[in-house]
Amino acid sequence: MQKKINKLKDKIFSKVHTNYLIYNTCWEDSRIDRQFLDLNKESEVVMITSAGCNALNYSLDGPKAINCIDVNPRQNSLLELKKACIRNGDFDLHFKMFGKGGHKNIGEHYRAKLKPYLPDYAADFWDRKIGKFNVKGEKKSFYFFGTSGKFAWLFKQYFDAKPHARKLIDRLLSCETLEEQRRVYDELEPKFIGKMSLWLMNRHLTMALLGVPRAQFDLISEKYPDAMAGFIKTNLRHVFTKLPIQDNYFWRLYLTGKYTKACCPEYLKEHNFKDLQQNIEVLKPHTTTISNFLKKNPRAYSHYVLLDHQDWLAHHLPKALEEEWDLILKNSRPGTKILLRSAALQIDFFPDFIQDRIDWDREKAQKIHRKDRVGTYASTYMGVVK
Repeated sequence: MQKKINKLKDKIFSKVHTNYLIYNTCWEDSRIDRQFLDLNKESEVVMITSAGCNALNYSLDGPKAINCIDVNPRQNSLLELKKACIRNGDFDLHFKMFGKGGHKNIGEHYRAKLKPYLPDYAADFWDRKIGKFNVKGEKKSFYFFGTSGKFAWLFKQYFDAKPHARKLIDRLLSCETLEEQRRVYDELEPKFIGKMSLWLMNRHLTMALLGVPRAQFDLISEKYPDAMAGFIKTNLRHVFTKLPIQDNYFWRLYLTGKYTKACCPEYLKEHNFKDLQQNIEVLKPHTTTISNFLKKNPRAYSHYVLLDHQDWLAHHLPKALEEEWDLILKNSRPGTKILLRSAALQIDFFPDFIQDRIDWDREKAQKIHRKDRVGTYASTYMGVVK
């Protein structure tokens, strides 16, 4: 019976992951990534696209190439739209779309300024979906669309119906000291994480819609007394009481549906716009798997950013995990850097044959992980190929 239930859960996740735009923004802290990666003009990166924010942030370091890989063409279509906005050269349009989440004349701007820069597959997608950026609609922000965005919108609706809680959130986002943050969060937490939200956090369907596969759900649930809810509650307390809120654009977006010019990703800051335009051609989206990309494009890459997809591979396709690592090592050079995240506190699924080929700096990774402004992963791994 449990096998049938698990099979159904996996089928739900697969259907969601392959048929919808999942991530409307990246939930990995590129600031700590860039500290470790240390990209330069010789760097050739292979990474998972997600929403494309971090690829754009990495491009500011002037690498030779950033190959963005995703099996979901909708994620690459989102990156292509961001690239089109940058190529067009209108920063005001760029920030309204991806900073504020929409534009009142989006249809007109899309047809005249953006569509000419899109490849056919992305144009086909946005011809149908560009209305998600229409601020006249009910949700008023692109960041309330996509499967993860819908939860952000429901979350906002819930707090907007509770004026005192909404005031506390506004106070939290305007705090200037950690001491003030702790006081406000102590008052907010019972409203932020109530019985209903705790129950929802422990539902597989909820997590699947947020892009969390069963493998990750199980990894986390096994380690915390209150399962997924306990993990989230612990991490939110760390994020909101131990790290400054002023530049935490991840949670500002989730709580309000938009960024500000002072609190946003680097690719949305006006002083970086010219550099983005100069470097935009280094971003090369590919709709495929990491393994298939490496088979078709063999060379010694300098960096791999694998996000957390290996949690899923280890659970469902261990042979594919081994193949991916074999290809990564065959397509690396001495000094190649590898960055990944996991729902596991400690990864035990690495293939044995990589242990002598990679130096994992666990101490440095743990130190940097504690500075992560997102708080959605249990661990960060940073390694260097020998």
